[in-house]
Amino acid sequence: MLEKESILSNTCSLNPVSIGINHTLKLPFRLKDQLKFLGPAFIVSVAYFDPGNFATNISGGSMFNYSLLWVILWSNLMAIFLQIMSAKLGIATGKNLAEMCRGVFSVRTNWVFYIIATLAAMATTMAEFIGGVLGFYLLFGIPMSHSLILTVCVTFIITYLQKYGQRVVEIVITLFVAVVCASYLLELFLAKPDWPQVALHTLIPSIPNGQAVLIAAGMLGATVMPHVIYLHSQLVQCRNGGLTLEEKKKHFRMEKIDVFVAMNIAFIVNAAMVIVSASVFFSRGIEVDSIEAAHRSLEPLLGALSSGAFGAALLASGFSSASVGAMAGETIMDGFVHFKLPLMLRRFLTMLPGIIVILIGVNPMKALIMSQVCLSFVLPAAILSMLVITSRKDLMGDFVNGPFTKFLGGVIAIMIICLNTVLLFLTFTGNV
Repeated sequence: MLEKESILSNTCSLNPVSIGINHTLKLPFRLKDQLKFLGPAFIVSVAYFDPGNFATNISGGSMFNYSLLWVILWSNLMAIFLQIMSAKLGIATGKNLAEMCRGVFSVRTNWVFYIIATLAAMATTMAEFIGGVLGFYLLFGIPMSHSLILTVCVTFIITYLQKYGQRVVEIVITLFVAVVCASYLLELFLAKPDWPQVALHTLIPSIPNGQAVLIAAGMLGATVMPHVIYLHSQLVQCRNGGLTLEEKKKHFRMEKIDVFVAMNIAFIVNAAMVIVSASVFFSRGIEVDSIEAAHRSLEPLLGALSSGAFGAALLASGFSSASVGAMAGETIMDGFVHFKLPLMLRRFLTMLPGIIVILIGVNPMKALIMSQVCLSFVLPAAILSMLVITSRKDLMGDFVNGPFTKFLGGVIAIMIICLNTVLLFLTFTGNV
């Protein structure tokens, strides 16, 4: 079982939402039952619209109109499959994916997995950190250097909240998710997109050119996140203690609903980013190469309300994903090699790339896109190790993967590897 000293091993004893609802609103039994299990996928979903998504989705929409909306759809379908698989592993084994890797693979292999997963955590933390800095800068006009300090402070505060239990983090993150969703619903209303074209390009794949492959890989890396594949198998442990087989099966059914709801909210937000960017920027011949330009352009085109909503969404996204990065980092570090560093030191080290990017003046949007492309290259290691473990009857018992699940998982892994191979070829031949 998981180590007692882990921050993530805090139980769900702090459950004010479910307690208040269950005893005062007299909701139907099935709904009350489901509310007890809602939460882990909502934490995970934050990673699916972190600031890296802002960069890739805004670029994709401003450069290629609605053409890459299908990438968001297919990435979301992959994400649903992979997060359900991760939750199943955690529920069936009582351990997270990183811990299972430690027990199944050799020490050398686990060190390789650990290094790869740590790089993924650093790439996504850079994205969320840059998002927080830009959010302060764009929303309140605070200079970048001061925004940098504020973001470091807020990130450490969010990390500290974990000591009060996972349920507290779930509630806080759900509030951040609500801010992002409300902001982009407002953006959609103001942008007035071409809905028939939106539907067409969501369903029909197209890649206009080699540059679109880079953006598509970034969208995939920003939507299907490797660090939360590891994390989800940990988050379900909060509700997984001392269950019988039938109770575990019920837990898994409820977690599927949790994943379906949270991931589709993430899909709507990501699609809205592309749609708004295409409707506002591409339609006017504006190719946006920075998040600052996107924010600056929205005000004269759609009004101050739109640019304010954009800044609020970016700030909420950066802060909420910061806590998710901290939780994923701990799961990875404790799981693979049982190697511990003080929590605050680990958070500083993972924020360091973002601090460097800001201080040396690298275009934050380009840095965000490349961080998401890096995540796309890290994905196969997480997916393949998870498929190997969940396909073993001796480890999974009644939850072992069936033939169709094995096939589907293999297809997803092959698709991601092929996309990365094409991207490498285009990069080295100078076509992107």
